[in-house]
Amino acid sequence: MNQEFISALTELSASKKIDKEIILEAIEKALIAAYKKNYGHAQNVEASIDRETGAIRLCQQKLVVDEVINPNTEMTLAEAQELDGRYQTGDVVNIEIVPKDFGRIAAQTAKQVVVQRINEAENENAYEYYRGKENTLISGVITKTERHGVVVQIDGNQEAELPVNEQIADEVYQPGARFKFFVVGIKTTKEGPKLTLSRSHPGLVRCLFEQEVPEISDGTVEIKTIAREAGSRSKISVFSSDDNVDAVGSCVGTRGARVQYVCDELCGEKIDIVRYFDEPARFIEEALSPSEVISVSVDEETHSAHVVVPAHQLSLAIGKSGQNARLAAKLTGWKIDIKPEE
Repeated sequence: MNQEFISALTELSASKKIDKEIILEAIEKALIAAYKKNYGHAQNVEASIDRETGAIRLCQQKLVVDEVINPNTEMTLAEAQELDGRYQTGDVVNIEIVPKDFGRIAAQTAKQVVVQRINEAENENAYEYYRGKENTLISGVITKTERHGVVVQIDGNQEAELPVNEQIADEVYQPGARFKFFVVGIKTTKEGPKLTLSRSHPGLVRCLFEQEVPEISDGTVEIKTIAREAGSRSKISVFSSDDNVDAVGSCVGTRGARVQYVCDELCGEKIDIVRYFDEPARFIEEALSPSEVISVSVDEETHSAHVVVPAHQLSLAIGKSGQNARLAAKLTGWKIDIKPEE
């Protein structure tokens, strides 16, 4: 190890954003472990690397005692004073050692530590980068399907997982196909950051509309709530802070182009867009669209609503297998009881 190594380490630490001192301290600890493994595991050894020249100094440490019990770690006062007359009982003596072939071992050890630290730093940097993408939209390509989920490649070389419980039922994930995903989680592993993706999360609907509707991205229109049964149907409620902006119209787009884009990205999932109201009765009426509603009475205590609809629209209000009523209840947060007009 020499000055060239120190210079190279300085450049490497700057490019990889790793503290050089941390690497050098790690190498020193590794050198101690390497020495004990190859030469004397019972000895107390201290290793130091000159920060300017890269020179390694390896010292055996011995405690000055009146009576030696362990000669690997202790020495008498007489022995110590032969080295330096100023030593006293209780002092620690550093005896420099130069083991045979240790230069080769030191070089191998330093290389291993540097490679390990670079990998760790790259993993940490990648984790920090992707942690900022949690709860956002990301695009990826299916690489393979496994029993527990689908492997997705993002950003060229980063692998992510689409678990079975985050998939859309009946959606086909063929290798090579590109999809958009919602990032639901990220954790760090020895191999690097592990991302968990979703195609069924309501956040995917939100992100797709934010991407497609400028009024949402600039804050003029806000998505208040989302209720989703992935692969089948979703309802979203929207609100505009500007009286001159039609929140529903903004999301639908000219000739339905914007909502159709989102539907296409979700493989044909139907999407109902309704206006949000602070008043529960009006919001519940909107949420039951496309059915007409005659009246809504709410019970604050039980957080439930009694809704009356025209008799001929009862099945429309409830929906196939109760889906429309179920989504309206999720969207509003109210328990909804629907009855036909008598």
